[in-house]
Amino acid sequence: MHFVKNQLLPFDGTAILFENFLTADFAAQAFDEIKNENKWEQPEITIFGNTVREPRLSTWHNELGEGYKYSGVMRHAQPFSETLSEIRNRCAEVANTPFNSALVNLYRNGQDGMGWHSDNEACNGPEPTIASVSLGATRRFDMRHRKTGETIKIQLESGSLLVMAGKSQQYWVHQVAKTKRVHEPRINLTFRRVIEGL
Repeated sequence: MHFVKNQLLPFDGTAILFENFLTADFAAQAFDEIKNENKWEQPEITIFGNTVREPRLSTWHNELGEGYKYSGVMRHAQPFSETLSEIRNRCAEVANTPFNSALVNLYRNGQDGMGWHSDNEACNGPEPTIASVSLGATRRFDMRHRKTGETIKIQLESGSLLVMAGKSQQYWVHQVAKTKRVHEPRINLTFRRVIEGL
């Protein structure tokens, strides 16, 4: 496989952007299939003591049949579809990681987003590799260093792949900021390897 790839982080981990990881036709087909066939959920999360609905829809997929605790909420696993499995296998080859799980997010428009956080749950291990595939609308993705405050902003286009690895989840937080400029939906596939017993 040959892709245009860019290393985004100057230090403390890696975040490599693979542009045109999926062809435009395949990305569009995958977007339609996942959007229409996924059994979307909108769990409640607690932020600063307040319980609110997540500002996006999502589903959790795990071939081990296990749940996943995210922001204090236990998510129940759904099976991998054929398309989701195919994209996971492509990501595994590029990232050299045997992914067994995926958190799939649907941002219905620019009013859906995700605040600053890191994917540092214990079950992902101390230095997890997270493969994030974008489908649909282009959204801005920000990364900010926990100590220096240095911020990196990129546009994640449909068909792109972002692989975060090493110490990136320890030293950097990331967000998908809300915006009034985007009216179309975006789907984000985040593949992980959950370590059994953690």
